[in-house]
Formats: sequence, C-alpha cells, structure tokens
Amino acid sequence: MDAEQARVVQAKLERLGLTWVVAPVDPNDLAGRWGVYDIADPVTRQPIKADSMASVLARLANDPLPSDATRGFVIPSKD
Repeated sequence: MDAEQARVVQAKLERLGLTWVVAPVDPNDLAGRWGVYDIADPVTRQPIKADSMASVLARLANDPLPSDATRGFVIPSKD
C-alpha cells in the first residue's frame, strides 16, 4: 500500500479500537511500500500477518464492538 492508502487503513484500525500501526516498510522511504505493525518502533516492530488481520476482522464482523452512540429525542417544555 502507498501513503494515501495507509492513512485510510490507519483510520479504520483506530475506529475498530486496534492499536496496530501503519508505517513505511523502510522508515526512510515515505514514498515506498507501507505495512501494518504491532508497534511504531521500526527497530523492534513485527509485521501483522495477513491471516492474523483477517482473523481479527472476521471476529469483529461476527461480534461488532459496542457503540457509544445513543438516539433520543428532546421534547421542549411548554414554558
């Protein structure tokens, strides 16, 4: 993926509550390929494997995260 796709993927991961990091494969080449990692540190990070990512996303699809959103109505007083 490129930098623009990486921004989209990072936003989706954050919405899902995942702490994975989308970063350049080569930290010195921001125009190069990007990947998904467990942490941001380029020295110690480990890539998230495609099968691991698919497993987590499939689990979320079957058991979605609870939503904080609520619906309601405001009824004005007659005063």
